[in-house]
Amino acid sequence: MDENLWLVVGLGNPGPDYAGNRHNVGHMVTAVLADRLSANFKTHKTNSTVASGRSFPGGPGLVLATPNTYMNVSGGPVAALLRFYSLEPDRLIVVHDELDLPFDTLKIKVGGGHGGHNGLRDIIAAIGTKDFVRIRLGLGRPPGRQAPADFVLHDFSKVERETLPNLLEDAADAIQLIAAEGVTVAQQKFHAP
Repeated sequence: MDENLWLVVGLGNPGPDYAGNRHNVGHMVTAVLADRLSANFKTHKTNSTVASGRSFPGGPGLVLATPNTYMNVSGGPVAALLRFYSLEPDRLIVVHDELDLPFDTLKIKVGGGHGGHNGLRDIIAAIGTKDFVRIRLGLGRPPGRQAPADFVLHDFSKVERETLPNLLEDAADAIQLIAAEGVTVAQQKFHAP
């Protein structure tokens, strides 16, 4: 088994109706990484779609995955992927949306609670630990009195779509840096003011 292998899970909801939703920003990041690795997603027996490759020749291996389940039940596929690839949770990077960060903000975190994020809650329950890497991509709070669930299930606004590619590229850069040089190095680069 490859000792320098990372599982990168992009959270979201399956199907074309959800593809552009704010909640699917995790899927969007794994798509950017797959393009970089010239890798194609294929159906996998873990109820996920999976693509894999290396950041650079001889570099860390990345298994990119998107569960084929709805966000709130992502835990089963993630646990199955860890088992299939014989990986410990410390080799798991979960990419997800975060309402408590301003839009176009990226934060890297290891461990902690789920913060009300049902996808994280289900993963923590399924794998039995909170100790995995999270790439938190800021959406900001919903405007006015819009319910958070309604907000995340709408597509990014026209203005947001202008800067969204930069956020996705930054997230992909952060993941590649974590795999190559570790979380601390990535945090120092991406958390700098």
